[in-house]
Amino acid sequence: MTIHEKLALIQTKFKSKKSRFNAFGKYNFRSAEDILEAIKPYLLKHGVTVTVNEKLVVDSPTPIIKTTASLYDTKGSMKVEATAIVGVDLMQKGMQTPQQFGSASSYGKKYALGNLFLIDDTQDSDAVNDHNPGITGRQLAQAKDYVKSGGTLDAIKKKYKLTSQQEKELTTL
Repeated sequence: MTIHEKLALIQTKFKSKKSRFNAFGKYNFRSAEDILEAIKPYLLKHGVTVTVNEKLVVDSPTPIIKTTASLYDTKGSMKVEATAIVGVDLMQKGMQTPQQFGSASSYGKKYALGNLFLIDDTQDSDAVNDHNPGITGRQLAQAKDYVKSGGTLDAIKKKYKLTSQQEKELTTL
C-alpha cells in the first residue's frame, strides 16, 4: 500500500474530538495535542509515523513560523507533508514573549495537522456562518494540497460534499 493510500484510509476514518472549551468565546475546540493523541491508534495499524517541525521563516517585523506536519511510511522512505504559516502577535496584551510564540506555535501545529488529516472544522466558531453547500474555503485549499500530493478525488468525496465547481477545480490540478 502506498503512503497516499494509507493517508486516505486515515483521513476517512480519523476523528479528533473538541475536548477543550474557550470560556471567553464560548465554543469548543481541539488542540494540537488532542489531534496527536487521537492519531496514535492509526500509527502501528497503518505502518506510519507522524512528526511536526517548525521553522522561523521571517523574524522581523512580525515573526512568521512555518509548521510542517509529516506522515512517513515506516516501510520505506515515502512521506506526505502539509504546512501552516502563522504570524506571532508581539502586541498581544497580557502575554509575555514566550507565551506569544507558544500560542502561535500551537496554532500552527493544529492547522498543519488539520491540513494533513483533512480535519473537518465546520462546527468551529470560525466556520459556523458558512452557508456554502460545498466544503469551506480552507477545506478546499486542504483538498487541493492533498490532490497535488497524490491524493484521490474519491477520498475527498467520501468525506465532503462538493459542488460541481469545486469538483472541477480539484480535477484540473
